[in-house]
Amino acid sequence: MTQRAGERRTSGLARTWEWAKSVAVALVIWYVLTAVFVQAFRIPSGSMEGTLLIGDFLFANKALYGAEIPLINRRLPAIREPARQDIVIFDSVEEKGVHVVKRVIGMPGDTLAMVDNLVFVNGHVLDEPYRVLEGGTRDPSDPKMRWQAGYLTDGVDRRHYRPTLRNWGPLTVPPDSFFVMGDNRDRSYDSRYWGFLGRDRIRGHPILVYYSYDKESTLPFRLITGIRWSRLLSRPR
Repeated sequence: MTQRAGERRTSGLARTWEWAKSVAVALVIWYVLTAVFVQAFRIPSGSMEGTLLIGDFLFANKALYGAEIPLINRRLPAIREPARQDIVIFDSVEEKGVHVVKRVIGMPGDTLAMVDNLVFVNGHVLDEPYRVLEGGTRDPSDPKMRWQAGYLTDGVDRRHYRPTLRNWGPLTVPPDSFFVMGDNRDRSYDSRYWGFLGRDRIRGHPILVYYSYDKESTLPFRLITGIRWSRLLSRPR
């Protein structure tokens, strides 16, 4: 009787150990996947409407631009470099620990300008089918944009330069840097204000909207009707 009880205890301990190992392996795999390859991300603001909406939940590909290896502060080789009009997720330039999503408009070495809300890249108007304009006639100068004066092309009067939301430049993007903007141009706090985005801050590229919820929905049974069903499993472009 005692021998059988001991055998049962041994068998129970073995099963518990196998279960613990399975859980540990699963956690390690999940950690590696989320740390190196895929990251979940939520859209908190309307700066990328209507490409991305407030309440969109995304999976982002971290490996595309070179994922950071945890603990050792090194990055894997990039599959490719960020390209113009890519949507990128990056570390905020101003707030530590905050991730931001915008679209790449300017590449290293580009000459950029905006005239009446039209973006010019190297002298040519950029085709932007994703762009959203909310209108309005006010276009005041903002002191935060004065940083641009140090990057203006030759011939521009730096002393009297007064950039605005819809009119600025031309300026030149420095090496290893990018100029990013939100698709909703009138509601985006972006490179126009805080400057160029360093390559080292870019973390990933959104690949899938896995969930989307409109918390402002006024329909009954909001937990269900607030879900934007048409956006589930869609790809941001």
